[in-house]
Amino acid sequence: MLEDLLQRRPYNAATDFVDANVARGRGDKVAFTDPERSLTYAQLQANSYRFAAALKALGLREENRVVLAFHDTVDYPVAFWGAIRAGIVPIPLNTLLTVEQYAYLLADSRAAAIVVAAPLVSTVLSIRNRLPHLHSVIVVGTSARERVSGVHLFEDMLASAEPTPFTAPTMSDEVALWMYSSGSTGEPKAVRHVHTSLMATAKLMGQGTIGIREDDIAFSAAKLSFSYGLGNAVSFPMSVGASAVLLPDRATPQTVLATLRRHRPTIFYAVPSLYAALLAHPDLGPGAGSDRLRLCISAGEALPAHLGERWRAVVGVDILDGLGSTEMLQTFLSNRPGDVRYGSTGKPVPGYDVKIVDENGRELPDGEIGELVVRGPSAGESYWNQRAKSRRTFVGEWTHTGDKYLRDADGYYYYRGRTDDMFKVNGMWVSPFEVEAALVSHEAVLEAAVIGKEDGDGLVKPKAFIVLKNGYGADERLFEALRTHVKERTGAWKYPRWIDIRGDLPRTATGKIQRFKLRD
Repeated sequence: MLEDLLQRRPYNAATDFVDANVARGRGDKVAFTDPERSLTYAQLQANSYRFAAALKALGLREENRVVLAFHDTVDYPVAFWGAIRAGIVPIPLNTLLTVEQYAYLLADSRAAAIVVAAPLVSTVLSIRNRLPHLHSVIVVGTSARERVSGVHLFEDMLASAEPTPFTAPTMSDEVALWMYSSGSTGEPKAVRHVHTSLMATAKLMGQGTIGIREDDIAFSAAKLSFSYGLGNAVSFPMSVGASAVLLPDRATPQTVLATLRRHRPTIFYAVPSLYAALLAHPDLGPGAGSDRLRLCISAGEALPAHLGERWRAVVGVDILDGLGSTEMLQTFLSNRPGDVRYGSTGKPVPGYDVKIVDENGRELPDGEIGELVVRGPSAGESYWNQRAKSRRTFVGEWTHTGDKYLRDADGYYYYRGRTDDMFKVNGMWVSPFEVEAALVSHEAVLEAAVIGKEDGDGLVKPKAFIVLKNGYGADERLFEALRTHVKERTGAWKYPRWIDIRGDLPRTATGKIQRFKLRD
């Protein structure tokens, strides 16, 4: 029961997710598959024992931190659960960061070790002298013939370690993992999550809302280095003994469709920008290539209604749009099977409480825009070394999301932008997302981002940054058509006074638009 998870007691998440599946007779069942290998639950258990022992042999102790910066392969859950089993804290990081971003995150986390993809070894070694806490570099995806001086090979460590059963005697309230925020509004912050948070999200969102089952095959285009992807492909399926397909390559329409055709998953997870790109691909059709596909999930940013409706028309499967956050580890507000209202983020996931408040913390009635705050069992403990920001975000039992929302009379929630993105025009609120949704519903527009910009009188008006679809050219006739289009759909004061055509938009690795870069 979920209530049992919330009681302070000896508890290690690896026991619940890994060992319990073997104990229930699923040892020979495939837990994870990548393009080259498969891993059964029994193999995952044995290899997690080995990796836990290998980390201890390197001198890592309980509560030390280990960064995971490699691609989504069957080695990833081994490293993740092996670290947690040893009482060592894994920190998943994106593989597409710059040298300076890795330097910042490794220094900020004071990680004692890093498990890194072979192509990134030179990046890590180039900054190693700036990282006094980093004493072990473990390389995934290389061989003895390609040995690099001063590093350890992941496959050699597993081969030489014994699979001796061992699990650190951690507590349920003890920090199990860190997840860095995506930095959509600035520098990433490390959110510290306790051991019980993983199963809490799996029971509430994975089982309670999605309805994931033992016979499901999950495929998440969102990577394991993000809390969305980690839940989709690790904690959700493992909580019921299901299987997951992993894609180490970049999630393009081509690679995603090929994976859907090859593995025929039953549940598919992505972000809205990928759904849009897939809808523009000529090969998309019923089931998106999988005749077993029964459900699609979206998060990361709000899903425009027209994308969900087009996907259902073309693919024949609904997309459940939801809202989660790194601070809450996974989704807490969502549409659900049989209850989809496109354009909305659905209703609270049972087990979470949400409310909309004004700047003074007063709860607002239906129809009014305010900040969404959430209460639930998966809330992060705090930000690492960010006391002021922790106190502003984690306020008692409530976590402030920084998202502006509106609730209608039927109890559905509608995204209205970030707290620092909303602005007033002629004294009336403008939601960037609402204007963006209107823009992308025009046949010429592929993507759009909207910010507030001061005019010559110092008054704020909407400015749009637009990526056009192939075959459309930028001219004043198109701009005027777009302005009229927005007026007709959102309100006469909300149309963009300026339109800037771009080849692409700045985004975080999770696909969120970085409007602060556009404002800069």
